[in-house]
Amino acid sequence: MISTPHLIGALAPAGHVFVALVTAASLLFVVRLVRRHHLQSKFSLLWIVVVTAMAVFASFPGMLDRAATAVGIDYPPAAFLAVAVTFLFLIVVQFSWEISRLNDRTRILAEELALTRAAQAQLTAETEASRPSPTTG
Repeated sequence: MISTPHLIGALAPAGHVFVALVTAASLLFVVRLVRRHHLQSKFSLLWIVVVTAMAVFASFPGMLDRAATAVGIDYPPAAFLAVAVTFLFLIVVQFSWEISRLNDRTRILAEELALTRAAQAQLTAETEASRPSPTTG
């Protein structure tokens, strides 16, 4: 029989190192996006909070186990998965709202541009019609 050095459902030390590396890479990636102005500050704050939470769980591996047990979940990775899926659902809803708002704004701007061009064309036509012709001069 093979003995396992860790509990069923617990993360092995190599897994903790992997999580720590992914967390550090994520933090560097978010900071890089912010510094290059590729990510608006309202979104950067959200992702920095997410990366910070990841760093806390990576630094204190037993915290996820205790938190899962406290809410009645026997398998800690399932608790992490539930939180991650909920978070991603909320992000998708928020992005859908942003896209809808931007689509409405784009439509309004396109309508205003069309009206402005039509008014400009009409003004140009009236100006051309009111000018005396060079041959009648």
